[in-house]
Amino acid sequence: MKNRFLDMMEQRRSIYRLNRNVTTPPETLTRLIKAVVKQTPSAFNSQSTRVVVLFGEHHQTFWELVKSALAQRVPEKDYPKTEAKIDDSFASGMGTVLFYEDRQVVDELQKALPLYAEHFPFWSEQASAMAQFAVWVALTEEGLGASLQHYNPLIDNAIAQRWKLPDQWVLRAQMPFGGIDHTPHEKTFIDDAQRFKVFL
Repeated sequence: MKNRFLDMMEQRRSIYRLNRNVTTPPETLTRLIKAVVKQTPSAFNSQSTRVVVLFGEHHQTFWELVKSALAQRVPEKDYPKTEAKIDDSFASGMGTVLFYEDRQVVDELQKALPLYAEHFPFWSEQASAMAQFAVWVALTEEGLGASLQHYNPLIDNAIAQRWKLPDQWVLRAQMPFGGIDHTPHEKTFIDDAQRFKVFL
């Protein structure tokens, strides 16, 4: 079956060796990321996803803050390995996308639609996940590599203070991206019978 979107999904991988050898300018990538997030669906069209895109010194500062937070938690003997992973896999890239969810949007929807109140936090997470995936595939189509990281909530306060982000924004994931320095291993899949049931 030939399908362009499926082709991009198949190419999308977790790339852990990034570089800055990227010809697409930051402004173009920023427009792409904004457009992709705008087109990502959300429950009741809540548009609760918020995104911060970091390039250059901001990208480097972010990963320095991550390392500082980890240095307080990782045993001293293990820290050099942790630091090397961040430097070689994430900080070495061109930029980082931070995915947030706006808690105020969720709270307002819960108040406005109490019948569905218990579901809105879950729907918010689903919207965030869709935005993360959509941006990842879009970056793949641009020939870039990326991975999805979750150093939250360890880094939340430091990041919010550094970039003066709203209190109601809740960090959900971090996506470093850049040029691809290695070919990932082949994907493996469980048997279809374990995942799908089809009734015709």
